[in-house]
Amino acid sequence: MSSVTLTAKAIRRSLLAVAATSVATTGLFSSVAFAADEQKVERIEVTGSRIQRQDMESASPVTIISAEAIRAEGFTSVDQLLQAQTSMAGAALGSSSNNGSDGVAQVDLRGMGSQRTLVLLNGRRMVNSGSGADSSVDLNSIPVSMISRVEILKDGASAVYGSDAIAGVVNIITKKDFEGFQLDLNGSTTSESDGETGEISGLYGFNTDGGNYTIGAAYSKRESVIQSDRSWTEPGASSFLPTGSLGGKVRNDAGEWVARSTGYDYTTSSYYQTPNERYSLFANMIQELDNNLVLTGDVLYTKRKSDQQLAPQPADVMLNVCGAPGVTAGAACITLDQAMTDGEIAADDTGRVNYRRRTTDAGPRIYSQDTDTFRISAALAGELDINTGMNWDIGYTYGKNKADSSVENSINATNLKQSVYANQDAWFTGVPLTGEIVNDISFTDNADGGNEQHVVSAGLNGELFDLSAGAVAFAIGAEYRYESGFYNPDPVTVAGDSTAAQQDATDGDYNVLSVFQEVSVPFTEKLTGEFALRYDDYSTFGKASTWKVGLTYEATDDLMLRTVAATGFRAPSISELFGGDTGSYDYLDDPWKNAQDPQILVRYTSDDDLKAEESDSYTAGLVYSPNYVEGLSVTLDYWRFKVSNAITRLDVQAGLEECFANASAAACETFNIGANGDLSNLTNSLTNVGSQDTSGLDFNLAYNFEALSLDWKISNDTTYLLNFEQEDNDYTNKIDGNFGAYAEVRNNFSIQAGQDSWSVNYFNRYIGEMDDLNTGDKVDAILYHNLAGTYYVTDMITLSAGVKNITDEEPSGVSNGSDGGTVPEVYDTIGRQYYGGVTVKF
Repeated sequence: MSSVTLTAKAIRRSLLAVAATSVATTGLFSSVAFAADEQKVERIEVTGSRIQRQDMESASPVTIISAEAIRAEGFTSVDQLLQAQTSMAGAALGSSSNNGSDGVAQVDLRGMGSQRTLVLLNGRRMVNSGSGADSSVDLNSIPVSMISRVEILKDGASAVYGSDAIAGVVNIITKKDFEGFQLDLNGSTTSESDGETGEISGLYGFNTDGGNYTIGAAYSKRESVIQSDRSWTEPGASSFLPTGSLGGKVRNDAGEWVARSTGYDYTTSSYYQTPNERYSLFANMIQELDNNLVLTGDVLYTKRKSDQQLAPQPADVMLNVCGAPGVTAGAACITLDQAMTDGEIAADDTGRVNYRRRTTDAGPRIYSQDTDTFRISAALAGELDINTGMNWDIGYTYGKNKADSSVENSINATNLKQSVYANQDAWFTGVPLTGEIVNDISFTDNADGGNEQHVVSAGLNGELFDLSAGAVAFAIGAEYRYESGFYNPDPVTVAGDSTAAQQDATDGDYNVLSVFQEVSVPFTEKLTGEFALRYDDYSTFGKASTWKVGLTYEATDDLMLRTVAATGFRAPSISELFGGDTGSYDYLDDPWKNAQDPQILVRYTSDDDLKAEESDSYTAGLVYSPNYVEGLSVTLDYWRFKVSNAITRLDVQAGLEECFANASAAACETFNIGANGDLSNLTNSLTNVGSQDTSGLDFNLAYNFEALSLDWKISNDTTYLLNFEQEDNDYTNKIDGNFGAYAEVRNNFSIQAGQDSWSVNYFNRYIGEMDDLNTGDKVDAILYHNLAGTYYVTDMITLSAGVKNITDEEPSGVSNGSDGGTVPEVYDTIGRQYYGGVTVKF
């Protein structure tokens, strides 16, 4: 362990910074060990810099969440604890995401997209994971039981870490240097007696001569919550009925075809909380070798089995009408009987009629995933006897994710049409379909995919020389990274025969070689500069250079000012570069009036010529800890992020109208629109035309004190959003089922009181009033109240219990909510929950 002389002033600065950046300070940074003579302290590496420091102080704002805080609030997954932070926005996928989530859990700093937040494990990259060819990390692969703390860097960090760190970095630090055995049992349920969760984990660690080995295992299970089981859920009213409709008319009990007067309630099949089962193994080791060499390593394996459930597949097909103009002789067709004619059902101009049916005979759509994620990382570190001593390290990280996905009770649209033509009476009388027909039209959609990552890195850090105000510190290094991904859809889907969108396979890879450097310069005893520069060379789009400049100024012993300006980038992902073409039936208005249906087939394509997204970020703030109020610290930071060349798709409707107005317009070629409005090859490719611009304020107050013979801890975090614009659309203080929520005000408050053997915590979480993006109506603000307690029975046994959403708040309604008339990724759709746990140490 390298150590340096520490002045009393530096000790105070370290404690000040920890208090100022913490969400909860209980047990925080117990791993920072002071030497017995109180004049030595080990160097630590802070998220956002590779330079090892004597304290936590840096120019970039960092929030730290301790394992004790995670346990106190009853979080059972990493995405839950992250999405509760005020710095999050948008609608990151998680346990409440039912439609289209594939069971993954993500983080979305500032609402800029999960692909623009870098996730690290012990300071090193995690392999992207999910159903295959993924662009972000599945947080389900990291069990809560292995976490020592989570560090959230709320600043652009591409100059330090490379691609993806546009909005910031989430660094998950695992438990290490553990001795003994620890067993944890945790569980929860709701006030409706559903949605149960349970977790059992064990941790074992032992010391050797110059080393420590820590091994852990965890098993967790989460049960489902059905949407209709919550009283506030409005019944669904889908136009797709189990008895079917023809030409917009339904058949009544008298055999007459009349206008539809009822709808299908899809909430009885859909989830608010998706079931999930996980098995995890993890280990950390550190071993001192001869010649001042230190070998470190960590291993993680997680198997996830997850499910989502939606209402039975809605079938929507156009059927030929026998004898109608446009239907060729001998073509398969249906016959319109007298009752249908009396009901004013008739063929359209193309000789067809629309048939819709909710295929309840086949059963609900059950999406299942079985994923395996493996990661191993090892590093060898040592010291060089140069100047005051320099530290070097070389490391290797390997990650692999493999997934098998399925959708039970999928419908083969081609077989369905053929079955209707062959069995008209069976389909149009409204009676349940026979088993033979169901077996003919339904199938299980099976797909597989995966991701793989190799990272080799080397670094050197230390002190270059001394100035009058202190030593100039540096870090330099190089890194090679290889990424690959693939996704193979079901052959029925590839052939375009499924009712789901047609999709081709995805397969691709790339590599990148990077070099980077950082320098920390103490210009004066009060002013310190931090400078970083990075160069990346990608096998795909080419080269990228990024930089960072940060300043900290200790105005007084109580007040520190800080600011950072930086550039960043995000390299296009495997799926964006090499993604298989996908068909999508979009609702579009054909200006030429040639389209036969309101839904027009658009071919969504990737582009292997995509360039990197580029960003500029700026933060400026202060850390204030007054001498006259012991234990109080306040931080205030302004932040702004601008993204250009963002990877997105163009507006197809705008392209259609531009091409219609001018047949020679570039839009005709861009969207593959043929002569006279031929839309048979209509295409929408990914391109670098998007943009984002967001800014706001972060405020934190932490106050630790003693009163009434109790130890008190108060914390308050506030994020005030000044603006969020994307592609020139203003989402500031708006909410939408597609984009999520960008509330102007989000606030988290907590207060803890306790003594040596117990503590009680009260938390509240506030999401401010917003405007409905679709209607402009006001969406109510909401305040959640949580209560938790911890009791240390003995040195070996700890009990904890709590209640979330004590007042059982109902989620605010959103006009085009993604589920249940709200946005489950933003609001609590589960209701009141009770949780508890026990920890036993040996």
